[in-house]
Amino acid sequence: MCVMPWVTRCRVPDSLVSVSTRSENEVEPRSVGADLQGVANIWQAVERLYASGMHPAIQLCVRRRGHVLIDRSIGHACGNGPQDSLEAGKTLCTPDTPFTIFSASKAVTAMVIHLLDQKHLLHIDDPVSEYIPEFGKHGKERVTIEQVLTHRAGMPNLPFDEMKLEYLTTPHKILQRLCEAEPAWAPGRRLAYHAVTGGFILAEIVQRVTRRTIRRVLDEEILSPLGFRWMNYGVKPRDISKVAVNYFTGLAPFFPVSTIIRRALGVDFTEAAELSNDPRFLTSIIPSANVVTNANELSRFYQLLLNGGVLDGVQIFEPRTIRRATSEQSYLEFDFTLGLPLRYSMGFMLGGLGLYGPDTPQAFGHVGFINIFSWADPERQVAVALTTSGKPIVYWELYYIYAIMREIGLTCPKEPARAWRAGAGRRIKPAKRSNAAGRRGGRDGGPPRKKSSASQSNKARAE
Repeated sequence: MCVMPWVTRCRVPDSLVSVSTRSENEVEPRSVGADLQGVANIWQAVERLYASGMHPAIQLCVRRRGHVLIDRSIGHACGNGPQDSLEAGKTLCTPDTPFTIFSASKAVTAMVIHLLDQKHLLHIDDPVSEYIPEFGKHGKERVTIEQVLTHRAGMPNLPFDEMKLEYLTTPHKILQRLCEAEPAWAPGRRLAYHAVTGGFILAEIVQRVTRRTIRRVLDEEILSPLGFRWMNYGVKPRDISKVAVNYFTGLAPFFPVSTIIRRALGVDFTEAAELSNDPRFLTSIIPSANVVTNANELSRFYQLLLNGGVLDGVQIFEPRTIRRATSEQSYLEFDFTLGLPLRYSMGFMLGGLGLYGPDTPQAFGHVGFINIFSWADPERQVAVALTTSGKPIVYWELYYIYAIMREIGLTCPKEPARAWRAGAGRRIKPAKRSNAAGRRGGRDGGPPRKKSSASQSNKARAE
């Protein structure tokens, strides 16, 4: 075990090639406006990150102009964590290995909400209480779905003693607690990242208007029409062993970083990493935190958005839905949870200040547990996903993640505006609509929608 007195690391093999896997789907770089040396530079940056010992497994998938430029992995999905013995069985990580993407799940949850708005099953500017009547009390009567999506609902976290798996895996208990809670401040007044709470509110709204769980809606409306293997909340029990194991690495959290993380997550950083490997976490629906997928599929999801809602000839979203979902709602406003200024849309963290590399103001995506990044950059025509299994919070080698982003930007230069705007909005083959589509309407020429009632809502509890 390679551990310094104050830093926890995993073992790094002498030969990085022996633990590296490359997909056969990569295209010739010049065919998408890149070059071989640029691709080599990107992967060398990934190798430097892996050699730091902070991440037992890493995946990177980069799509450029809709084609797979890079789809590779390095390391072990399990068996090579800091506390694993030399004799422990090791499973090589491949591009197909699924990872938990933590808060990067929020972008997926947001797009489910935007899709239901597109289908006139809900209106994003409506109060939450129109769909969850029992939520509308103690000053929350006017909290809107939009405020939940933009982290302005005034309910950024739960009490620390309730951020346990026993609560997180029983959504009705979390919902009951949220309904009885008072907002920390007037809704809409402050920007404060809702690490966990917002997802449960949004998932319950989905349940009430469709009479299906958000997991089922995501599968039936987006994943199945596009042929995704993973990309959903949790996994089936038989697939738990296939998911990459998460490990705490790096320095032990210290003040003030430890305070910020505990305020955001409700638990200590090290505990959060351990909980993420629990079968209960991996099989439940935790809308803000437990989508399981691999870098290829996550990149493909962002390619769908980059294409204006079309992927492989199937139309899922209308272009205006994506424009609304990715339009800026807060410009470098101070986030009272994370303690730094950020740009948000209704569901995404927006580029700026180097979040997705230098000069990426049009990029939109989301970060997961500090070390997972997923984004699309319309100006460069790239859809990127970087998944990692190490969970360090502060480490010198964090620079290597930025180096990966920088090399992607250098290898995939900006396209002329007409090139990246031309393809958006191509309607080719609409996905099959669910039976629930069209039950609500009103806006944009749809039929008048019915008000949800508590009696109707309470019938829709089972999947």
